[in-house]
Amino acid sequence: MEKPITFDIEKKIPGTLARAGKIHTPHGIIETPAFIAVGTKASVRALTTDMLRDLGAQAVLANTYHLYMQPGEARVRAMGGLHKMMGWDGPTMTDSGGFQVFSLGAGYGSNISKILKDVASLPLLKERDEEAVKPKLVQIDHDGAAFKSPLDGSIHYITPERSIEIQHSIGADIIFAFDECTSPAETRAYQREALDRTHRWAKRSLEYHRSKEISRKQGLFGIVQGGRYEDLRKESAAAIAAMDFDGFGIGGSFDKDDLHTAVRWVNEILPEGKPRHLLGIGEPEDLFLGVENGCDTFDCVAPTRLARHGTLYTKEGKIHIGNAQYADDLGPIDAGCACYACRNYTRAYLSHLHKSREMLGPMLCSIHNLYFIVNLVKGMRQAIIDETFGSYKTDFLKKYNSQR
Repeated sequence: MEKPITFDIEKKIPGTLARAGKIHTPHGIIETPAFIAVGTKASVRALTTDMLRDLGAQAVLANTYHLYMQPGEARVRAMGGLHKMMGWDGPTMTDSGGFQVFSLGAGYGSNISKILKDVASLPLLKERDEEAVKPKLVQIDHDGAAFKSPLDGSIHYITPERSIEIQHSIGADIIFAFDECTSPAETRAYQREALDRTHRWAKRSLEYHRSKEISRKQGLFGIVQGGRYEDLRKESAAAIAAMDFDGFGIGGSFDKDDLHTAVRWVNEILPEGKPRHLLGIGEPEDLFLGVENGCDTFDCVAPTRLARHGTLYTKEGKIHIGNAQYADDLGPIDAGCACYACRNYTRAYLSHLHKSREMLGPMLCSIHNLYFIVNLVKGMRQAIIDETFGSYKTDFLKKYNSQR
């Protein structure tokens, strides 16, 4: 049977796992490495699909859980599926909803994210005291996860099969197996339990997907978990690699300082001839590390989330447009940037929009940040092809970190 997703490697960097390639999907080719724009609810917040095309985005990732909650899978299907409803004719992905097992569970109401920036300041949970760590909006059992809707309080039970069924209705080109994304503060014992559950759910997701005719049109990626533990990460990579997935996602929690190590552990085991997606990673330094350690695609809400709050990427590092120094600055956000915002507007104008809370402000800032990250990764791809990746990385990071 012809696969819905195929991957060609065009160039590799000797001594690293970095590669440039092409992912072939039913709605077009993704040239890799590539940053995938996040459109959680079938919308990249504040941007139209024409804006996405203009800034160079190749693909969009939407979220299964959020679309299931609103407007509902039946309405998505009635509108013609993800591509038609949002007016996007390029490649698409949907996250399985597994991250919500973390964000509505262990991460709910806390400051814990999937990446620990300071491991020493956050000791591991010593035991799973039911009252202390009981999830507020999700409960997990052997077969799936019960979600309490933050919209109306209704209860919804998602199994691996149900997650895939919903993703079939949404209709993205690449979908992901249902998994459990654990907190980086969890004990090793719980990471072990969650890993076994993720592997069982992966098998069930794949079996259900392959039993349906739509599997000829949608590719399914399996997700590697294992937290910050080398043996668990490698075990997970081997287990997921042994299943007949079309590609792979690398998910879960990381130590900020060892992110690249955990990614390398996994990618040294996963099959070379299938694409690898690093879930929820989008900072420039992390993208370089992900690429040189074998990842092909990335997604993260950071560029647009930061933009809505006035934080902008520049070649010299991040700036906050609300700071007083930009109120009379008649230069562009980032000198030499070719995005729509930099070509047409000044820092002073963006500062005014931000302070007056005009809707145009988040739109222009989002255009710039996404353009910056999308084209940074495109530059990595070209550098791999040109055999200049090392100098491209060194030159960029030296300037980017110069103001710290």
